Amino acid sequence: MVKPYTQEEFDSKIDPSVSKQWDETTPKEEQFKDLYKIVDGLKGGLLTTIRPGIGPTSRAMAVAKRIGPDFLFLANNHAEKFKDLKNDKTVQVTFQNSSDMSWVSVTGEAVTTSNDDPRIKQVYSKGVNAWFGDLGDGVHTGMPEDPRMTLIEVKANYITYWKSTSTFPGFIKEVAQASMTGQVADTGINRRLTDKDIQNARDSGL
Repeated sequence: MVKPYTQEEFDSKIDPSVSKQWDETTPKEEQFKDLYKIVDGLKGGLLTTIRPGIGPTSRAMAVAKRIGPDFLFLANNHAEKFKDLKNDKTVQVTFQNSSDMSWVSVTGEAVTTSNDDPRIKQVYSKGVNAWFGDLGDGVHTGMPEDPRMTLIEVKANYITYWKSTSTFPGFIKEVAQASMTGQVADTGINRRLTDKDIQNARDSGL
């Protein structure tokens, strides 16, 4: 429901759209479970790399597998993003659910592997070859053994996400009501997971 904007918030120079939805009291285990529920319900997101002389550059990528708070992507090592990663391993992966506006932002470091990584065969699925093409030489087939087939593993070190607490129609109604009354929309829960939280999740198998 909408909430009033107070003089105290203004004097403190707080962004009310964030502060009124901020959640630091829910147990971390539950926060990770909510995070996984959002990302596992989506087919993919945007992988952003840092390109020399340009800056952040994004492209849509299907998640091959999520391992706790970390993500695996299958990719063609001829792609320009591998040049980006050679220069700067900092990446961001973002997700958004258009049905309820929930979103996730994962900042981390990318690790690339060679084609002999056994996980490639584990995460490969039918249809991946459609993005590689078959050269007809029996080697560059778009199959797991194709030397172009490479894993990008994103090791998260900071995650922030917003979980919707309303339906999309409810979201629109709440925003409209806040706009008409001068109050602040409160349509979800905003959370952050630090490097320490993420490492604890890995250690506990969460």
